Amino acid sequence: MKRARLIYNPTSGREEMKRRLPDILQRLDQGGIEATCHATIGEGDATLAAADAADRDYDMIIAAGGDGTLYEVINGLANKPNRPPLGILPVGTTNDFARATGIPKHWEYACDLIIGQYTRPIDVGKANDRYFINIAGGGSLTELTYDVPSKLKTMIGQLAYYMKGLEKMTRLRPTELKFEAAGVGDFHDEFMMFLICNSNSVGGFERLAPESKLDDGLLDVLLIKRMNLAEFIKLVTLALRGEHLNDSHVIHFRTNELKVKTPDYVQINLDGEYGGALPCTFSVLPSHLRIFADESGVSTYQ
Repeated sequence: MKRARLIYNPTSGREEMKRRLPDILQRLDQGGIEATCHATIGEGDATLAAADAADRDYDMIIAAGGDGTLYEVINGLANKPNRPPLGILPVGTTNDFARATGIPKHWEYACDLIIGQYTRPIDVGKANDRYFINIAGGGSLTELTYDVPSKLKTMIGQLAYYMKGLEKMTRLRPTELKFEAAGVGDFHDEFMMFLICNSNSVGGFERLAPESKLDDGLLDVLLIKRMNLAEFIKLVTLALRGEHLNDSHVIHFRTNELKVKTPDYVQINLDGEYGGALPCTFSVLPSHLRIFADESGVSTYQ
């Protein structure tokens, strides 16, 4: 039997995890995985639980919840010398990372993927002393992910983010930012936001960084220049089709290190969670973690 530590958010995805827990444990057990559970009780708790599980030499850690739960677990694992492979049960409101890696949304298929024990390496992004695996960013619109109350997310799911986004769009303002990108050059101007992608699926946009790969040792960077509301809406429409990289308001490049400064106060968004404020140095740790994945590479998030 393999020993697993299952770290789950009982409020994720309209509390689906809380209802499915007995079935999940039974399915894992039948597949040769003996899991003990830790239900998170507040912000930062999953980070402490993941760090403790790594110290106690579990064979694997399973994160059950949305991108926020996964972000906390990553931050508990990333600076440990012993980093057990990570299983993911995407039962949250948003599951961008699961969508990007093809992990099935249905809990039964996600469990079977973990039982299969095939792993793949993934890069981990670092922002000063914090870590992310999907996206980092800054600018007023990137703040909406942690402006949405958890109770509202539980009630109406993904719609809560769209509601908050429409509310914020009328207040979009550019910010003076300076970027120093290793191997690329410097950029200094007013920008609406910046996005640093480790995968191709961000905020429900499956083609935001179409060529981004989780194991290439690089971060895909999008700088969004100053624009009016009509131009921004047009850009969002293009992004839905993956046609935004050629827009004149977008600067796109790849790098393994990016330094960002500003004379203003700009918050950092890491995998949808508050990650401090600028200035910040973003870098990548190549193949730093292993996740359970489909050996065929064709598993889809459905």
